[in-house]
Amino acid sequence: MRKLATAVVAAGLFFGGMGVAMADSTKELVMTTPGVAFKGTYQWQPTTKVPSGLHVKGELADTNKDDGHNVYLRVKVEDYPWGHLTGVQKKRVKVDKVYYDGAVLKTKKVRMHACLDRGSLRPDHCSPEQLFSRN
Repeated sequence: MRKLATAVVAAGLFFGGMGVAMADSTKELVMTTPGVAFKGTYQWQPTTKVPSGLHVKGELADTNKDDGHNVYLRVKVEDYPWGHLTGVQKKRVKVDKVYYDGAVLKTKKVRMHACLDRGSLRPDHCSPEQLFSRN
């Protein structure tokens, strides 16, 4: 009986500690540039969870509704080409996505920034690039 009680207490402490560690690892993420804003959180998924990558949650917003331009998140995972998560003109879009490299168990590097799509004649206007990395 004593061994069972000890096992139950140890399991409770272990799983309780895991919950606290997961809650503490969520960090705030803000990227802004004239015409676009992204506000949300990010968290590295553990390698025990599939997919194991950077989990980003938040809201991508077109902050200058009268300019006629679209907004998007520009994301690069590891050494793959840049990808886009497209927003909507004059609106806010909810983002809840995990960015990962499917060829490896543990994604280590993700680059991201929020951009304003200004058409084909002018270059896009983007927030400073942010690098998210883990060991």
